[in-house]
Amino acid sequence: MRRLSPGDVACWVLKTTRPPSAIDPGWTATAARDLDRCVRRSYRLALMAPGQPCLLWLSGRDRPGVHALGEVAGDVEERADGPVVPVRLTLLDVPVPRVELLADPRMRDAEVLRMPAGSNPSWLSAQEYAAVLDRAGQPGLGRWAP
Repeated sequence: MRRLSPGDVACWVLKTTRPPSAIDPGWTATAARDLDRCVRRSYRLALMAPGQPCLLWLSGRDRPGVHALGEVAGDVEERADGPVVPVRLTLLDVPVPRVELLADPRMRDAEVLRMPAGSNPSWLSAQEYAAVLDRAGQPGLGRWAP
């Protein structure tokens, strides 16, 4: 597998096995939250920068797909239990289901679909990110609305 360069990444994908309601029980649709997300130590962390788009991907059998959109809110921090990245995420009113993304030809090479147990963070190319945004268009998303 080749190494990513900054130009490859249109959006970072931060995976979770916990639904947003378990991450923050008071998190409501279209509300933004500042969160710290655990990431795996790799060269990819040096490519992450404040302001870059990111999304929250729920893995597993119960409603897998995109549940929140947002941006990297600060630099990756090294903590005693491993690296974390601060993000500001807006919860989608209706998640973008994995099955819908699988059906979109623009997503055929998306790392998160090809290797669901792969690296965290994962990433999307510009065309893959556009496929997500096309499906996530709903009121209250600010700059992420179509």
